[in-house]
Amino acid sequence: MKVIRYLLFPFAILYNIVTAIRNFFYDTGVFTSTSFQLPVIVVGNLSTGGTGKTPQIEYLIRLLKDRYKIAVLSRGYKRKTKGFLLLNNTHNAEDVGDEPLQFFSKFKNIDVAVDANRTEGIQRLITDINPEVILLDDAFQHRKVKAGYYILLTKFDELYANDFLLPTGNLRESRRGRSRANTIIVTKCPQNLSEDQQERIKKKLKPTANQEVYFTSIGYNETLKGDREVLLSELENSEILLVTGIANPKPLLQFLGRNHLKFQHINFPDHHNFTSSDISKINTTYESITSVNKIILTTEKDYMRLKGKISNLVYIDIETKFLNKEESFTTNVLNFIQS
Repeated sequence: MKVIRYLLFPFAILYNIVTAIRNFFYDTGVFTSTSFQLPVIVVGNLSTGGTGKTPQIEYLIRLLKDRYKIAVLSRGYKRKTKGFLLLNNTHNAEDVGDEPLQFFSKFKNIDVAVDANRTEGIQRLITDINPEVILLDDAFQHRKVKAGYYILLTKFDELYANDFLLPTGNLRESRRGRSRANTIIVTKCPQNLSEDQQERIKKKLKPTANQEVYFTSIGYNETLKGDREVLLSELENSEILLVTGIANPKPLLQFLGRNHLKFQHINFPDHHNFTSSDISKINTTYESITSVNKIILTTEKDYMRLKGKISNLVYIDIETKFLNKEESFTTNVLNFIQS
């Protein structure tokens, strides 16, 4: 696979030229970006995924939901519908995508909408519900909207500084795109990452003088939810069938390993739409487990697409945890909104 990617290097050069011209046209005003009067915060990345956008959006929701009327707008990746949809209790993951459904299911006092055209989506939100703050999920490259605050995520073990453009690497645009960010967050860090290591990473990322760099890790909830609630510690003598359809399941595998849990893993592509054949495979594998104590475990995002399709299913949810300087981050976000 790596050899093929290297052979595609000329296409990466062409891709770089195309994205650079596009960004230049936006930067110089040849292509227009729409600004809005209310605070709009973008969470995104330079790479193709797996940087932890969903837990970062949820962090912002928890920070802001009791202070402001919040709306989240996503494109609704892999949904089977078109246009603008404001989520309600009748929608499922096929209608709106797994991540928007997760936000809607988890936080009852916010509004969640999907629209591939973020400009039209924001305008509809303003007209229909008049939010005080809008969070844009995965919209760093959506330059038709000029947001007020940009949060750029990059994963600890796949920094944009060490990556290259598609199809040779995983970058959607050149590393120069980092200059649009107000804040850069290095995600999925080891919890014991030292300050010296953080400083070395900062030098690699080359932030501008006005950019703050923060470091976060993943925190796993010890209470599993879904068809029933069970403590993770109660699974020590159980056999787990782990089903994932996310970009990078490695941190979850490592977490289960550190907790000395016995599991089999069925891995699907990111945002996978589970077919009847997939469900049959999961059920057959689960039935083949001979242990009396057994359970099917998935991620919260995958649960949105699997619930109601298989039984004895639970999920583990995650949260963003700042290694340090959390107060600085929250102060910067609140100051932006208040200004």
